[in-house]
Amino acid sequence: MDRFVAASEGFGRRLRLVTEGQWSGPTPCTEWDVRALVNHVAQGNRNYVRLLDGASAAEFLRHRDDDALGGDPVGAFTAAVRACAEAYAAPGALARVVDHPSGRLTGAQALAVRTTDTVIHTWDLARAIGADETLDPELVAWVEANLATIYAGMVETPVSAQTTHRFYAPPTGDLAPDAATQDRLLHLFGRRLAWRP
Repeated sequence: MDRFVAASEGFGRRLRLVTEGQWSGPTPCTEWDVRALVNHVAQGNRNYVRLLDGASAAEFLRHRDDDALGGDPVGAFTAAVRACAEAYAAPGALARVVDHPSGRLTGAQALAVRTTDTVIHTWDLARAIGADETLDPELVAWVEANLATIYAGMVETPVSAQTTHRFYAPPTGDLAPDAATQDRLLHLFGRRLAWRP
């Protein structure tokens, strides 16, 4: 839970820097502009609450692109983080099994996936708006050290050669052997480190 909150705070700090003219700007996630990227993260939090409430994988996917931001993106994101944190902090939530689109997961594993997604999308947002791209080093180290556990048993992962890349972009290009941990992680998640808006 502490990692999820820390990851969300990092995303929120960049979100509060978005200017009026940047909402329609491009992001490293080529199918999304800045608003769509922020919506993806906010709506993702809401969808993970739905999973705990018994929603199916099909329902999760059906709501994936719903507008979660309305006229107050920062407020909507903050509320979605709070709702997700409260839902997963509830007694028994981490042991509950949910019907995630990539497989049946415990609440604890689902929260780890949600945390990782937020960390990676924090870089996307920062790069898109020209903000500080340095991710929380403790979160980056935790994700890298626990990738196998975070995505264990999931049919769609950033680390499996068999993945369809429906949810995770494949790595592209070469990475220097001495690349920093953050760069290694971003590369694994298909981020083109040279991308600029």
